[in-house]
Amino acid sequence: MIWNIQGGLLRLMLNPYCKLALSSLSPEEPSTIIQFTYTSNAQMYSLLKRTAAKCSSIAHVYSIGRSTEGRDLLVIEFSNNPGQHELLEPEIKLVGNMHGNEVLGRQLLIYLAQYLCSEYNLGNQRIQTIVNTTRIHILASMNPDGYELAASEGHLLNGWTNGRANAQNIDLNRNFPDLTSIFYRNRRSRHYRIDHIPIPDSYWFGKVAPETYAVMKWIRSLPFVQSASLHGGELVISYPFDFSRHPQEERMFSPTPDELVPSVLTDPLSTRRSSSILLVRSAVLFAGMSDFNYLHTNCLEITVELGCDKFPSEAELYPEWKRNKEALLSFMEYQVHRGIKGVVTDTEGNGIKGASVSVRGVRKDVTTAEDGDYWRLLNPGTHILTATAKGYSRVSKRVHLPRTMNKAGRVDFVLEKVWFLFRIERQEKPWWWNYFSQSGISPPQWLLRSV
Repeated sequence: MIWNIQGGLLRLMLNPYCKLALSSLSPEEPSTIIQFTYTSNAQMYSLLKRTAAKCSSIAHVYSIGRSTEGRDLLVIEFSNNPGQHELLEPEIKLVGNMHGNEVLGRQLLIYLAQYLCSEYNLGNQRIQTIVNTTRIHILASMNPDGYELAASEGHLLNGWTNGRANAQNIDLNRNFPDLTSIFYRNRRSRHYRIDHIPIPDSYWFGKVAPETYAVMKWIRSLPFVQSASLHGGELVISYPFDFSRHPQEERMFSPTPDELVPSVLTDPLSTRRSSSILLVRSAVLFAGMSDFNYLHTNCLEITVELGCDKFPSEAELYPEWKRNKEALLSFMEYQVHRGIKGVVTDTEGNGIKGASVSVRGVRKDVTTAEDGDYWRLLNPGTHILTATAKGYSRVSKRVHLPRTMNKAGRVDFVLEKVWFLFRIERQEKPWWWNYFSQSGISPPQWLLRSV
């Protein structure tokens, strides 16, 4: 079966060669051994740390914070230079178990970490290429407290919602800042920037879960290009916007400026599973993590609903791994390397941090990372790109991306310094700064930094 995208809708078509193609696949060599059982939080931490130790040259673990009940939000990273961002190497993140009782994604990411480590050491050239050209971050469990509750009931007794929220009874996917409403209010303004929308002060009046806070800080700290959040309860892939543009109507057509990119971005996940999965734009009545990624950073995140059973039996774990492994590998292998990448420098060759790279006709810019490098997911075609930075000249280039291109094209920019007189104004701390100071909590310096 293949998916055909036509007029914004997906139609399933029968491929007469599908059976032949599937039967011609050679069986996998039993080179990597994985135990397909559920893992407790303690077992997950131990397994990820042992995996990183086994592959210390390409992997390491780090914590981005703690849950409400004090459990680590542990990330395992894979790269040929772990712990460091390399110039022009794209960064990708995979997040599982945001809802504690949606456990399949958590297990798949734990298996994926073991698979990447083992196959790299065994000399699998495909896995070595993925790891050597991409920096991969895997957060297997964003909600370990919710998982603890769901796991205590087991797959037979766990209800549809028990363990979904964190220990504060907060749905983490509804706890991110609502930047989508700000976008809708200002989208008709010709000069309004709809990328890198700041977090509104009013957000901090509400209850911010420690898990949400940790993930927001993580998202801002690294130049992620793309992301996938693994859920359960449906068999569907959704992409921004999550929040419908009409507050009383779900499923309304609510496109992003990059409307055509996600359908290509999700192709490996929707077509390379061994069972069919539907691709849709979410457009429900809340602004979730994927909207926050898109409107606050450079990252384009999709939400992958892996199936109707949120907590499948252990007997289903191996079949689910077989169904989803190729899709996960292809997502990391191809899609993050689409479009263009490059470096924005000054005339002396120094990278310019925070420069904007825009595409004519797309009202969302991306900004350069610490060393001046950037990535822009783009579909094939001809595009006009413009690089700008405060205090520098503007430079535009016309580029053509052929359909046969299987890696990102490189487009560099050199900007000249523009000298002018300006007045430096003292930056006032925002109103919420005293709240943290008076509470004895270290104020979040990262919120003052520009993305």
